[in-house]
Amino acid sequence: MPTVHVFARDHINTDEIIPARHLTTDVEAELAKFAMEDYDKTFVKRVQPGDLIVAGADFGCGSSREHAVWALRGAGVSAVIAPNFARIYYRNSINNGFLALECDGIVEAFQDGDNADLDLQAGTITNTRSGQSLTFVPVPQFALDVQKAGGWLEYMKEHDAADLEAETLKARSTEAGHGHPGHDSTEFDSAAPNPAAQEKTHA
Repeated sequence: MPTVHVFARDHINTDEIIPARHLTTDVEAELAKFAMEDYDKTFVKRVQPGDLIVAGADFGCGSSREHAVWALRGAGVSAVIAPNFARIYYRNSINNGFLALECDGIVEAFQDGDNADLDLQAGTITNTRSGQSLTFVPVPQFALDVQKAGGWLEYMKEHDAADLEAETLKARSTEAGHGHPGHDSTEFDSAAPNPAAQEKTHA
């Protein structure tokens, strides 16, 4: 069972996740040594492979550095669960095959050091100490596919250009903590002006 590390404050920024003074490498193992250093200097000594971070709202705000994802993954963190995420951090997580799960009430449901049962298929996370189970926003299949492939670049290698174009056009955008449900592109296709009809109108 993974251990949960709780960082309950809202608006934890990327400079707190990995301070700018350490952005001299893109090697995850090196970045991992300084993960969350300016928030909790003991974190890297306590975290174990597969552990989870529970955090407050708007996690990953600030600059758009991918290092913020790499540092946590390099430290062994398998997922971050928060009420919502800064949009760029959320997208960086998807692109790097890293789980960023949106779950209301998550901070109140866990104490630092609790163990959790994370079920991606069922879309639930359960505190094994209290027995409380919460449902998180379903992970888009596209994001799961990218995670399985090991990141966006690896995913692209497995798909031809036509497949990728079709998937992009039909995919729904995610909320990413900004309250927008997203739209399927076909919703707009049906509403698009019909040139032939316009010609008849003006004839």
